[in-house]
This record gives sequence, structure tokens and C-alpha cells, in this order.
Amino acid sequence: MQRDREDPKQTGPDAEVEVERHLGTKDLTRWPSRAGRVGALMVHRLSELLGPHAALVLILAVGAVVAALATLAAAWVYDAVTESDGVAGLDRPVLAAFVTVRSPWLDTAVTWYTNIGGVIVVPIIAVLAIVVLTLRRRNWAPVLIIGAAGVGSLLMTVVGKGLVARVRPGFNDAVPPFEHSPSFPSGHTLNATAIAGAIAYMLLLRQSSRVVQVATIAVAVVFAVSIGISRIYLGHHWFTDVLVAWMLGVGWLAVVITAHRLYLTARHRQQTALAT
Repeated sequence: MQRDREDPKQTGPDAEVEVERHLGTKDLTRWPSRAGRVGALMVHRLSELLGPHAALVLILAVGAVVAALATLAAAWVYDAVTESDGVAGLDRPVLAAFVTVRSPWLDTAVTWYTNIGGVIVVPIIAVLAIVVLTLRRRNWAPVLIIGAAGVGSLLMTVVGKGLVARVRPGFNDAVPPFEHSPSFPSGHTLNATAIAGAIAYMLLLRQSSRVVQVATIAVAVVFAVSIGISRIYLGHHWFTDVLVAWMLGVGWLAVVITAHRLYLTARHRQQTALAT
């Protein structure tokens, strides 16, 4: 059995960069595009002024603002789609299809499962992952990456619900216990997508086995997708609530991962400069 890609003799920030800057065969500190190279150079300069961790926090903060603006844009698009009955035209047919396959035992099982993606269990999973990964790695990257994923997804959920204030499916089409907060976007789905993706990313950085990497990605994808489906099945959200939540979650995850790549790039350049 292959072990995680880490050397027990190497600890500290220098070892962190050397161990984690490769994801499979991809060097995360190399940027083939001009925009990527310019961004990496800017972050390198910023790291020299503020320090690498402070630079990472600043990048994530800027990314959070961008994510909030993206949520605002998604809300505008959503309103337009709803008015023209485009994608939203699938909402009632999809919900009706799920209603036809309900049964008492399945309702109970799905209700239990969907609660994993709620405001209690997912945060507990995130905190446990942060503690375990931080103690094992002996660096603050898990705190920043997983924490940012959770905070950003919560911000997008609050902004989206406050802007759109969409009414959930009627109680006649829902499985109790009923929920009363705005429907758009699905907070369960958005949080599950962002946090599961962030945890999977942090695990992938230390995994050398292709089989283990594929399994890690599969678990994260299945969890995010199944939580979204459970929300529609129970009649707690419309299909478009879940669809947009998946899109926002993946988008925010991309921002978080890019921020971490820029951090690794800046650290790698600092180490290279010191070695020459």
C-alpha cells in the first residue's frame, strides 16, 4: 500500500511547499497562461511585503467579495430565467417526479441523510478535518483553505437568500419537518459542495496513489451531488435552487484552490531565491 506523499523527517513551511506543490503530475506552482504568471508575480511581491500567510488571507478576502458579487449576478440571472420560465420550467416536473418515488422508509432515510449537510453536521466535519489535517501537517493551510470554503459558502448563501427571497415548494409537496427560510440558493448543497471539495483538495495534496485520489474525488462529488438531490426529493428546494448552489460552490472552490496555488507559488519563489 502506498503511503501519503510526505516525509516524516520534513516538517515546517519549507517541507510544506515541496510536498504539496504537486497534484499528481501537475506542478501547482507553474502557470502556463500569461494571466496566471502575472498573478503569481503580484502575489509574490505581496508576500514579500506582508508575509505569505497574510497574503493568502488577503487573496481569500478579495475572492470572497468577488464570490458575493457572483452571487448577486446569479440572482439577477435567476430572476430573468424565472420570468421567462426557462430552466425554472423544470422545477415542478422534477419535483413531481421525486414525489412519485417517495415512501415512508425512504423519506426517513433521506431526511436523516440531508441533515448531514445542515448547519450542525457539516461544520463539525469541517472543524474535525481542520484539526486533524493541521496537527498532521503542522501548518495553517487547512485552517485557511477549509475555513475559507465554509465562510465563503455561508456568505453566498446569506446574500442569495436575502436578494431573491424565493418561496420554497408548498408544504403539500414537502416532507416534514418543514423549512421556512428563503429557498434560493440551497444552503445545504452550496456548503456541502464547497467544504467537501476543500477537504478533498487538502487530502489530494498528500496522496500519491492514483486509486486513493480517484476515491477521494468520487466521495466528495457523490456527497455534494447526493445532498443536492436529497433537497429536491424532500421538497425543501426547487431544482434551480440546487443547480445554482452547485455552480456557486464549484466556482468558490476554484477561487480557494487558486488562492492556495498562488500562495504555494510565492513560497516556492522565496525558497528558490534564498537557495541561490
